[in-house]
Amino acid sequence: MKTEIIPAIEIEHALRILKSGGIVAFPTDTVYGLGALAFNNAAIESIYIAKDRPIEKAIPILIGDLGDLDKVADDIPNMALRFAARFWPGPLTCIVPKKQILPLAVSATSTVAVRIPDHHDACALLRAAGPMAVTSANISGWASPSTAQEVYEQLNGRIPLILDGGKTKGGVPSTLVDCTGQGPVVLREGPISLAELMTVL
Repeated sequence: MKTEIIPAIEIEHALRILKSGGIVAFPTDTVYGLGALAFNNAAIESIYIAKDRPIEKAIPILIGDLGDLDKVADDIPNMALRFAARFWPGPLTCIVPKKQILPLAVSATSTVAVRIPDHHDACALLRAAGPMAVTSANISGWASPSTAQEVYEQLNGRIPLILDGGKTKGGVPSTLVDCTGQGPVVLREGPISLAELMTVL
């Protein structure tokens, strides 16, 4: 497979690949992500293959607008909606009850992790494509890439397209909070602290 690199603003080519069941790497507000359309099980499985990712690891969903949350989640807790209104777009990933039509390749459990990235190019792609299953664009266990070239060095020949949006901020992954219980449970600490979350509640 030939891996192309094109400017991130040229999303039409990316959309063609995604709609035909392919996967695409693109910049986010943290690192470069590798994504497929959220409802295409075979495409999501190809993310695991490209990354050598263990199949039991769930893949988060990225959306471009808050209005897309109900496309991937059911019975959304009020807590999650309040967090989303305050911290999205941004480095907060909320675990919410999964819509049952989501493929098992996204999550084999009853929940799904969702966020809106604070990145113009990523949101432009997500608004055009709809919800996407996205994980870091690296070989599993290797360093997460912050440039298109770093993605290319790891995944050349494994994926068809990389959208080049320059260097991403890299660094700290998003805060991961479980919103399915009585109160928020932070499963991964990130830029947004539990204390900040509690101020919203």
